[in-house]
Amino acid sequence: MIPKPISKKINIFYGRQTPVNTLYHHLAFALKYEGIHLLCFKRLFEQLSQQEVVSIVEEGPQSQYSRRIWFLYEWLLQKLLPLPDLKTGNYILLLNEEVQYGISKPVRSPRHRIMNNLPDNVNFCPLIFKTTKLEKFRQDSLSEKIASLIAGVHLDILRRTSAFLLLKDSKASFSIEQEIPTPTRASRWAKALGQAGGKSLTQAELTRLQQIVIENSRFVKMGFRSEPGFVCKHDRITGEPIPEHISARWQDIDVLMQGLIEMANKLEISNFHPVLAATKIAFGFVFIHPFVDGNGRLHRYLIHHVLARQKFSPQGIIFPVSAAILVHIEDYRKILEKYSGPLPEFIKWKETNDNNVEVLNQTIDYYRYFDATPQAELLFDCIAYTLDTIIPTKVAYLQKYDAIKKWLYDTFQMPDSMVDLLIRFLGQNNGRLSKRALEREFKELTKEEATEIEEVYSKIFNAPTT
Repeated sequence: MIPKPISKKINIFYGRQTPVNTLYHHLAFALKYEGIHLLCFKRLFEQLSQQEVVSIVEEGPQSQYSRRIWFLYEWLLQKLLPLPDLKTGNYILLLNEEVQYGISKPVRSPRHRIMNNLPDNVNFCPLIFKTTKLEKFRQDSLSEKIASLIAGVHLDILRRTSAFLLLKDSKASFSIEQEIPTPTRASRWAKALGQAGGKSLTQAELTRLQQIVIENSRFVKMGFRSEPGFVCKHDRITGEPIPEHISARWQDIDVLMQGLIEMANKLEISNFHPVLAATKIAFGFVFIHPFVDGNGRLHRYLIHHVLARQKFSPQGIIFPVSAAILVHIEDYRKILEKYSGPLPEFIKWKETNDNNVEVLNQTIDYYRYFDATPQAELLFDCIAYTLDTIIPTKVAYLQKYDAIKKWLYDTFQMPDSMVDLLIRFLGQNNGRLSKRALEREFKELTKEEATEIEEVYSKIFNAPTT
């Protein structure tokens, strides 16, 4: 059995469109209107004999649908059918690009006269369906919006904004995992985020990043898992695991991660949209869960990595994805559950002596052929939120902060430390200086000076953002 694909839209068909009641015609109908579901085709081919598949292909010789079925069988199962290579016929795209996103530079398969525009490889190939929402985001040209957002902003403001966003995103990433990091640990991870995209994605690089995430590795086996993995609760009395997400079998991790890394390199050079690429790589990683610990933060790091690697974000500026996810945390959890929720129904497992989960059946295809459409929509939402809210808010705050700081220095010649403290107090008390602050930290100010400071602060910080 396979999890039910997520519905993208409702198509209404008339009686005259009813396909002839043969497997070939039903598959052709599905390919025409519903796109390619690799997991469905893989499961179907595993139930059919080679001769049955040959009969399906020969029922529509030379048709675009029979060629797609033929190609998919040989690509998914890595087995050749006893059919001769095609010698004539125009090349056709494998993926219907009105339905799903493919790569712009497909690979020719002369045997099938097919242009393989699958964006991935047989070891790892999640697909994304075109939706109205995704197309709107793509056409909005977010990269141009980014350039417009930072145009005219002083370099020092951008530098300080970036430093703030890095630390904010680092802390948010730990918060999502319900951890409170030490300042040193948060700063160290922020530094790693700032270097995202600098190195190619490899197993060694992922392991290096895991070592940064895990502050104390004495009790954690580093590197890819060599044991079962899952995310779950335990029964309070018996300790029995209650899985919320069952990770890929550890025996499959090398193949899956090799496929994921190969896909990352392929998408980088194929002009595949950076946000769609980040979706497939980052969410594919967290669904596989290749490490014992650190998967969640590395999952979000990979979003930064892909966006920086493909020059989607300007140099020196990161999208605080974790901070945006934290604002949309319930949506984020629902998106993870949309994938993980149905899986236990199709995975056979037993409890181990140490209350772990041992998977008993083959499950690798669930982790490499999933539908990444809902995750792509969420990621676009989060990036749009950073552009519309998080980054403009911080830039505006720093501009106003600099304005009040300059006025305070010019008017009172206050040292920087006192100015910083004064602005912080005003910000924490709705633009007013408390009686305690005036009696202690700022006792040198007269009543009139304090009132003037409050008025100037209000004028600057309540002014509309330009």
